Amino acid sequence: MKPMPFPIAAVMVHVPDVEAALRWYEAAFAGEAVRVRIGTPVFECLSVHGVLLEIVPGDEKVGSGASGSVVYWAVDDFDAALRRFEGAGAVLYRGPLRLDDPQGVQCMCQVRDPWGNCIGIRGPA
Repeated sequence: MKPMPFPIAAVMVHVPDVEAALRWYEAAFAGEAVRVRIGTPVFECLSVHGVLLEIVPGDEKVGSGASGSVVYWAVDDFDAALRRFEGAGAVLYRGPLRLDDPQGVQCMCQVRDPWGNCIGIRGPA
C-alpha cells in the first residue's frame, strides 16, 4: 500500500467543558501544547508539534468517552510520559504493553482524560 502523502492534521476531542479541557490538555502535554486561534469565526485549539488538538463540545451524536479511535502520541521516554499524564490527572486505561521493536523495546498504553477520552502513548521504555 502506498503511504498517504500528508500527515495527521487534527485530532478532535469531545468534552462537556471546552475551556477546562483546553487547560487540562495544556498541562498534560507539559509545555508541548500551544494554544492557537484558527478559522472564522475564531476557534481556539492546541497545537502539539503541528498536530491540532481540536477540543469541542460533545453532543448527542458524539459524546466524550472511550468508544472510538485512539491516537497514539510518540514520546521519547515512555515512563516519564506516563508519569506526566497521570500527574495531570489521567487514569491508566489499557496496558502498558511491551513490544519488541527493531529499534529496541517499546511500550504503549492508553490513559483516559477527566472526560473519559483515551490518549495513547508509545515510546522507548
